[in-house]
Amino acid sequence: MNEPQTPIEQTGAPPEKKPYTVFDGGPLTCKTDIEGLEFDFNYGARIKVPEGDWRVKITDRDHFNTLYDAKASNALVTSTKKYYVNFRLEVYLEDKLILSHDFNPTRKKVLIKFPVGTLGDIIAWFPYAQVFKYKHDCEVYCAMAPELAELFRPVYNDINFIGPDERPNDIYASYYMGIFFPCDDRVHQPVDWRIAGLQKTIPYILGLEPDEIQPKIVPQNLERAIEEPYVCIATQATTQAKYWNNGKGWLETIKHLKEKGYRVLCIDKESCHGAGSRWNTIPHGAEDFTGNLPLAERVNLLFHADFFIGLGSGLSWLAWAVGRPVVMISGFSLPLAEFHTPYRIINYHVCNGCFSDSTIEFVHDDFAWCPRHKNTDRQYECTRFITPERVNAVVDRVMKDYGFNPRKEGM
Repeated sequence: MNEPQTPIEQTGAPPEKKPYTVFDGGPLTCKTDIEGLEFDFNYGARIKVPEGDWRVKITDRDHFNTLYDAKASNALVTSTKKYYVNFRLEVYLEDKLILSHDFNPTRKKVLIKFPVGTLGDIIAWFPYAQVFKYKHDCEVYCAMAPELAELFRPVYNDINFIGPDERPNDIYASYYMGIFFPCDDRVHQPVDWRIAGLQKTIPYILGLEPDEIQPKIVPQNLERAIEEPYVCIATQATTQAKYWNNGKGWLETIKHLKEKGYRVLCIDKESCHGAGSRWNTIPHGAEDFTGNLPLAERVNLLFHADFFIGLGSGLSWLAWAVGRPVVMISGFSLPLAEFHTPYRIINYHVCNGCFSDSTIEFVHDDFAWCPRHKNTDRQYECTRFITPERVNAVVDRVMKDYGFNPRKEGM
């Protein structure tokens, strides 16, 4: 097996800001007493043998499958699978066993590398790094954007955070987090993320149980900056299919929230976003808290909000991690795609779930993507038929469930 050409990971960001990870296992880190005989588990199992009559065997210990068994000389042999596998390596010289090594990361350094340029995905995926650490009793290094690392550091102080391009010495194993395209890629992901869900695809990559885990993010400032009761909303997304495409939706819901006694803060990064002929602006009636602000400021705002209303996008994941009730308006994805919230709104009477359909591949560079009904009168009907009355009813339910009474609080 030869090392494959280094690919690029893609996730669901717009093409001009597409997150990426370059796959690079680096120099082999596990040396032996024989010069030129080295191995590690960085970007799959890797064994380097010097010139001679060598034979390399790679086994999956959990499934008792032989994955590779062949002669090699002056070669680097790598596993096909780059996600977690409980490998056994055996190296023979003239049919005599020279090296036998079972994967064992205990008290060793493990690198878990996250893509850059995306918010919700990283928030969803991060907590599994800690689960991996405790399962294997290893020293985990998480490579990610510094701004996101600062959000997690106060709670996850048992994790080593490094920059997205950093690589500590003596890394025993490394794993690359992401959703990979084409979706039938089985080199970097063992299951189709459209079926597993955006969060639960990661435990499959790391060999963990596919349980939903709520990440924890705490505010840096516990002091409330806004005295009056308020709700945070986020209306922008990376593709038009994610938007609430009902023309009067946000207008009526903001009006409803104000009648209840709330201030309504729009905390999107962009006040206007789109592509081509489709542009979306901050809805009338919302207070403009948009801008390229530190994520810590978003966290502080969300922490003191009564609840959050958003889409299947990054700020919904952030609100969930902060611990706020999340009203999620979504039709292009099925509930399995994102985290569970009892306040998810989807209309099954119309077309829905294209993003979760295993027969359809998401097209990153098409902002107007609507694979079933593009350029017809049914385009984006998944959210066009989510009425403001429906969303307002869910708002009322959240307020009842949590005992929110903004008029009394604001007195």
